[in-house]
Amino acid sequence: MNPKELDKPRDTPNAAEPMPVLFVGHGTPMNAIEENAFSKAWRDVGEALPRPKAVLCVSAHWETWGARATVMEKPRTIHDFGGFPQTLFDVQYPAPGCPWLARQTKDVITPLAVGLDEEWGLDHGCWSVLKHMYPQADVPVIQLSLDYTRTGPQHYALAKELAPLRHQGVLILGSGNMVHNLRRLAVKSGGDFNQPFGFDWALEASALFKRLIDGNRHQELADYPSLGPAVQLAVPTPEHYLPLLYALALKQESETVTYFNDQAVGGSLTMTSLIIDSAARNAQHAKRIP
Repeated sequence: MNPKELDKPRDTPNAAEPMPVLFVGHGTPMNAIEENAFSKAWRDVGEALPRPKAVLCVSAHWETWGARATVMEKPRTIHDFGGFPQTLFDVQYPAPGCPWLARQTKDVITPLAVGLDEEWGLDHGCWSVLKHMYPQADVPVIQLSLDYTRTGPQHYALAKELAPLRHQGVLILGSGNMVHNLRRLAVKSGGDFNQPFGFDWALEASALFKRLIDGNRHQELADYPSLGPAVQLAVPTPEHYLPLLYALALKQESETVTYFNDQAVGGSLTMTSLIIDSAARNAQHAKRIP
């Protein structure tokens, strides 16, 4: 792709067909290089969804004072983890950046000033998923940071400002985990982290989240600390949960939710992911994605 093309908006698709929205439970960084049910589903999603002109990712792994959007033409691959095999650190995901989308994001978010960032790049919450969805790294990508000074309802309100981007061919991707408590992590005998297993409180919180999502009860989800002890264990810190709110805030009344990778692992994480799209297209997605 010509770098000059990265700074130009693409043709706007039919306004009646906005791009879908994704929330992905990304789990362990090893999912980036392992062939398993989760990575296969990410690959299936990439093949099933309309091809985006660009991706805007809100990752659990980029928190800042004030919101920022990456504006560089060639974002670096960030290996923001430790204790994993060298093979994982060797992975590069050389997707181009998208300066026009960064500036458009800055323009559409009106409640606060969004800074344009030339330092960050793509963290593993972003590239570990996109590596399977778009293995050729040929879809431009930017990241929007999580402003850690804002509450759940404030993040939800901010996310609604991104809605016009869906009509410009932009796939908005939230990447985190609905249930994410690493202090309670437990791996069953055999050492397979992805073996299905969830503590009672994790399963209780997961079921509650899905019940509220299915009922479009987004304000309750945004005010998650008030949802009880199981949710307080499931979300001890907000960064992996907040990307879910960015997806839900963009759901239109006529759209539906399709779940995939709906599984607990390590006792205290859920890989539950979802697609927000028209009912007709979601019916097709459900046939193709386990």
